Amino acid sequence: MKNSLRNLNPLRRGAGISTAVLGASALVLAGCGAPPAENTPSGSAAAGASDYLGCIVSDQGGFDDRSFNQSSHEGLMKAKQDLGIKTKEAESKAETDFVPNLDSMIQAGCDLTLTVGFLLGDATKDAAKKNPDSHFAIVDYSDPEFTDNVKPIVYDTAQAAFLAGYLAAGTSKTGKVATYGGAEIPTVTIFMDGFADGVKYYNEKHNKKVELLGWDKDAQNGTFVGNFEDQGKGKTNTQNFINEGADVIMPVAGPVGLGTLDAVTEANTGGKKDVKVVWVDSDGFETAGKAEEYILTSVMKLMGQAVEDVVKTDLAGKFDSTPYVGTLENGGVALAPFHDQAKNVPAELKSDLDTIKADIISGKIKVESAASPK
Repeated sequence: MKNSLRNLNPLRRGAGISTAVLGASALVLAGCGAPPAENTPSGSAAAGASDYLGCIVSDQGGFDDRSFNQSSHEGLMKAKQDLGIKTKEAESKAETDFVPNLDSMIQAGCDLTLTVGFLLGDATKDAAKKNPDSHFAIVDYSDPEFTDNVKPIVYDTAQAAFLAGYLAAGTSKTGKVATYGGAEIPTVTIFMDGFADGVKYYNEKHNKKVELLGWDKDAQNGTFVGNFEDQGKGKTNTQNFINEGADVIMPVAGPVGLGTLDAVTEANTGGKKDVKVVWVDSDGFETAGKAEEYILTSVMKLMGQAVEDVVKTDLAGKFDSTPYVGTLENGGVALAPFHDQAKNVPAELKSDLDTIKADIISGKIKVESAASPK
C-alpha cells in the first residue's frame, strides 16, 4: 500500500469491511484504460440533467465489495434515478488501474468524477490539478493540497466504532473481543481506535476487564492482512482469535471480512461456539450475503446519501470544495440495528448506547483518533 498516503488526515475504507448498502447488483465494468461503461437514464427528472454526466471510479475492492465502493456506487445510481443524469463507471482491479480509469473519465467529459477510497488519493489529486475545469469528489480521503475542484467526503467513524466497542464488550461472554484490519491505513485504524476506546469505556463504567485482541491503540499496532482481497487470511485471523477466546470480532477489511463470516459460521455450527461479528461500512445484515444471523451490528458510513447530495449540488451549479464530514450528529455514521441479534442485547445495554451516543454528540464524551478528520 502507498506509504506516501500515510501522513495525511483522511478516513478509512471501511472495512473494512465500511457505511448504507442495500445489496450487490450486476454491473457493467470497464477494463484498465478502456472507456468506461455508460448507463443512460430513461428520462430526465431535472432541467439540464440529461446532459449531466456523473462518473465513478472504484478502488480494487470493486463495486460489489459489500462495503464502501458499493455504497458509493449506489449513491450515484440513486442520483441517476432521481435526477435523470447520465453515468459512467470504471472498476479498478489493481492500483495500476487508477490513473488510466481516471483518464478515461476525463476524456469522456464527465461533469463530476467520484473516486472511491483512500488509495485513490494521489491519483485524484494529480488529475484535479491537471484538469481545473472538471469537478471531482473523493470518498475517504482529504488533503490540504487538494485544488478547489475537489470535494472530500470523509467520516469520523471512530464515533460509531466507539459504540460498537462498548456493545461488543457488553455482550461478550468470554471477556475477549477482537478486531483486525485489511491494509494498515488511517481509514482502517480509525475504526480500530474507536472500537478500542469503546471497550475501554465499558470496562471503566462496569469495573470489568474485557480484553481486546488484534489492536493496541496506544502503540498503534495490531493485526493486518495487508490488503482487502485475501479472504483466506481473514478466515485464518478469525480462527486464531476464536482459539484465543474472542467471541465478538470486528474485521475492518472490506471483502476480507467474508472470511471472518466463514470462520464464525464454522465455529458456531452445532453449538460449539457462540461467536458474533461486527461488520463495517454498510449494514452487513443487509449486504454480506451470508451468516447474517451472526452479525451483532455494523459500524456504518452512510455514503450513498452524501454522494447523491454532492451530485445534486454540482448539478445545481453550487459545487464547493468544503469537506463533508460524516458524524453521529449529522447521521453520516451510525450503528446498524441488531436484527437477529436484538434478543442478545439487554435493554440496559441498549439504553447505555443511546446515552453514550447523545454524550458523544454533545461533546461530553470525547472520541479521538489520529485518523479523525480535522
